[in-house]
Amino acid sequence: MTEHGAAPDWARWRAQDADGAIWVFEAEPLEHEQRRWVAVRRHPQRGWYENEVGRRLRLGQGAPNPDWRLTLVRLGA
Repeated sequence: MTEHGAAPDWARWRAQDADGAIWVFEAEPLEHEQRRWVAVRRHPQRGWYENEVGRRLRLGQGAPNPDWRLTLVRLGA
């Protein structure tokens, strides 16, 4: 995962979705994997969500990442 933008002071976690979107979160995010139907094809959506707790901010877009589950990191301490 590459750096795309400066994380705000409130950000405590950073992660990348399978599609390459890079996010920061105030609270530890949860994994999600959904399937939605578009036209006749099924497109999986895999990534992270804040579970309606705390803030989130999209920092940028990287390349799609099949190892997205390994990208969650705690920022600072």
